[in-house]
Amino acid sequence: MFIDGRQVPDGTIIDTDIAIIGAGAAGITLARSFADKAMTVTLIESGGFDFDPETQALYEGESVGVPYSLDASRLRYFGGSTNHWGGWCRPMQPIDFEKRDWVPHSGWPITYDDLLPYYERANEIAQVGPFQYNNAEWWSDGGKNAPLPLPGGEVTTRWFEYSPPTRFGWLYRKPIDAAKNITTYLNSNVLEIVPTADASHVERLRVGTLSGKRFEVTPKLVILATGGIENARMLLLSNSVEKKGLGNSHDVVGRYFMEHPHVDRPAEILLTDPSVVTPYYKTYTKLNGASIRAVFMFTDEYLRAQRRLGTVMTFYESKEIRTDDNYDKEDPVSQRSLEPDILQLMRSASGNKADGPVLGKRYGTGCATEQAPNPLSRITLSGKKDALGLNQTKIDWRLTNADRDNLRKNLEALARAFGQWGNGTVRILFKDKDKWDEAEGWGNHHMGTTRMSSDPRKGVVDANCKVHGIDNLYVAGSSLFTTSATVNPTLTLVALALRLSDHVQQTFTRGV
Repeated sequence: MFIDGRQVPDGTIIDTDIAIIGAGAAGITLARSFADKAMTVTLIESGGFDFDPETQALYEGESVGVPYSLDASRLRYFGGSTNHWGGWCRPMQPIDFEKRDWVPHSGWPITYDDLLPYYERANEIAQVGPFQYNNAEWWSDGGKNAPLPLPGGEVTTRWFEYSPPTRFGWLYRKPIDAAKNITTYLNSNVLEIVPTADASHVERLRVGTLSGKRFEVTPKLVILATGGIENARMLLLSNSVEKKGLGNSHDVVGRYFMEHPHVDRPAEILLTDPSVVTPYYKTYTKLNGASIRAVFMFTDEYLRAQRRLGTVMTFYESKEIRTDDNYDKEDPVSQRSLEPDILQLMRSASGNKADGPVLGKRYGTGCATEQAPNPLSRITLSGKKDALGLNQTKIDWRLTNADRDNLRKNLEALARAFGQWGNGTVRILFKDKDKWDEAEGWGNHHMGTTRMSSDPRKGVVDANCKVHGIDNLYVAGSSLFTTSATVNPTLTLVALALRLSDHVQQTFTRGV
């Protein structure tokens, strides 16, 4: 059942077993998992079923670090940002969960194996294909397709699978509406999570609408699932008892904000024989029940030996290189006038002569790279207020020279791999700067602000996603991420939500 919070009488008190705050990918996944179970569920969503500028404006805030857009990076209505996501899906690698001595603040309290069965279930929820993200043979189509045979053991081909993309708010709206134990309140904003006097237990949720209505929810258990930035903001705003905010006795809430810096065309690749480039590298390819794309990533052996963080690289056809091309000889930056000579030299070395004027092709690249956890990269509260009277977000996103150097070293590894192969060469275009104080782009991937750790001094939640020191408050979403890896977060946050659902249901079986 769906109820418009603007129609709820002032002062109403709603009793429930489980309150889920936020109806994005995590919140909807959780609600569906509880459908028709022996527990009552209240799902609270800030927006309605459609985009509303006034509600969207509640995301506005200040950016004081690397310039970052807050209100444009998320959608605030039923379905959340799955209403505009691109559908890129891929699990993290086992190394991403490990404590890496070259990555400060790394190490999840759970492992890849702990999450693996939930990843497989998340695949179904996101409507992607079989769980074969690293399996070259699976995507070979009977031997027709093969990854580029790059030597050296540093660069490998892996695959993304694509959701249609699934619009969670549209696809799962009817099942949630039909569940007799779930009530969803739309256009309803949690103003504060109010604990008991000793802050060890959530007592109630204060809820308000932009139209001025105020009511309360009294839950046995609360799951906060409002996104990688808003989760931290909500905990900080819940400060009537704990002045620093809930779960923030060690000043960790909001810290370690991570994104995936994106760089367009950090390098160009010249290939003498474009026929060896399987179509799945160049565009979305439908194969074996999935829509896929191949990417370059870096092997665990390389990351360990060179003490690097990950990078994902895509590439695409740009231009044929011909013997009769007329290049701008005055272009000192790209030096493209040298491309025919470079390809002629590679062909001479390999004995692979051109049959005509076409010597090969130039390929553009794109990349997303991992950012090391940084406690100074953080979310705090602004002094400015939103339309509900709540402090807006202040974001201080920080990128370091070490992050930038890591990306450049990975580009150099890619260049080595193509150089050793002999049929291609890489020109690195990513420029060195004194400071990485401006991002060329990002993935709108908000991670790390309520990070997972067994130690409450280093994280906000434990391995079961429960806020340290509060017995009935849990968090869902990418704010849980201890490290960001280098892949899109949606599949992982859905898997984490499924794992949390199992834990909560076991908790209710034992008795809350």
